[in-house]
Amino acid sequence: MESIVIGVTALLGLYMAWNIGANDVANSMADAVGSRALSVKNAVILAGICEFAGAVLVGAPVTDTVRKGIVSPDSFLSIPGITPEQAAALFVIGMTSALLSAAIWLNISSFMGLPVSTTHSIVGAVAGFGIAAAGWHSVQWGKMTQIVLSWFVSPVAGGIMAFWVFRFISRAILGQDRPTKAAIKYAPYLVAAVTASVVLATIYKGLKHVIGHITWLTPQMSIYITILLSTVAWFISRWWLGIRLKGKEKLPVAQQLDLVEQVFVPLVIITSCSVAFAHGANDVANSVGPLAAVVRVLQTGHVAQKVGIPFWVLVLGGSGIVLGLATFGYRVMQTVGTKITEITPSRGVAADLAATTTVLICTRLKLPISTTHTLVGAILGIGLARGLAGINRDVAKRIFGAWFVTVPAAAILCVLLFLVGKIYFWDVLTRVCTK
Repeated sequence: MESIVIGVTALLGLYMAWNIGANDVANSMADAVGSRALSVKNAVILAGICEFAGAVLVGAPVTDTVRKGIVSPDSFLSIPGITPEQAAALFVIGMTSALLSAAIWLNISSFMGLPVSTTHSIVGAVAGFGIAAAGWHSVQWGKMTQIVLSWFVSPVAGGIMAFWVFRFISRAILGQDRPTKAAIKYAPYLVAAVTASVVLATIYKGLKHVIGHITWLTPQMSIYITILLSTVAWFISRWWLGIRLKGKEKLPVAQQLDLVEQVFVPLVIITSCSVAFAHGANDVANSVGPLAAVVRVLQTGHVAQKVGIPFWVLVLGGSGIVLGLATFGYRVMQTVGTKITEITPSRGVAADLAATTTVLICTRLKLPISTTHTLVGAILGIGLARGLAGINRDVAKRIFGAWFVTVPAAAILCVLLFLVGKIYFWDVLTRVCTK
């Protein structure tokens, strides 16, 4: 019976990972696709490689059993009259319900082409199961308040930074009489900034779960590496642009602008791949964390605060993410990459650079933030840099509406699934959890 429960939960984890790939991962490549730097097919291939590598090679080795500390496992053990075995069974039903409800909500959102936060989906679901199982007091409402605040902090911070980055690109390069000559002068600084953001994102986001084992990679050493690589990138790009664009200032301005936009193509591809790698390393726990928790409970018969994630579970999560991106990710890619505002390679670089930098700064400051919300906010920011007419307000309203509905929708769905699961499976799982 134990193997059946693990098998069913593994399928749910795969389903959740599939939905993460269809929604969250599609966001990371939306700028590259929307700017036509990559075709959808090539974006899927590159994102799949980066996501799988991030998930399997440096994915979280340990995860909170209840995501983000929203519900304390002790709250189940403190329920009057409940035995440890019954608490474990309750936990298995709840985490399975949370996994399924979050996956269903992501599936609905992906079908509608709406980018929503995977973390918010699973957090809302876990909160719903906590309320249904142990009451309102079991939920850490301070944490939930931080989640709500991130709805505003993430898009606003990303939007403001993207607005100013693109304003700089527009005024310093695209708006000049000789944009190719301006690109030779100013684009290397953008290359250096992109290099710095990619390196820091790889270290502090993509490698954060293994960084403790790399003793020489101290914060100070990370800064030295970033400065060195950014400086090298500046010199290489200055040399390459001098060769590629020298003498092109005599061409018509329209042709010069086309050449300049082509300069930004490699940058938007690199930044998108960096976002995908960091996402795979961090968010794979959203799909396989509950699965790992259920496996641990069934094996030991008790609820733990943190559990290790077996390698096969990471592979399952990484495979599901890639599968979801390949089969359903195009819907969210189209919404974020083409329907909010028109994206060119230079605008894509501005959005990716702003989103990555914002997430890094907020992460270091321990501020609650959503990568999905930040990236969408950044795209809105580059649209606003062109004026209100540059944004499809109907699409923006639909996206904002989906953000606000995500937590309560996942919570309500989880409550319903939990109540059904408790009726039909509690006795069976109690016997399975008795060790």
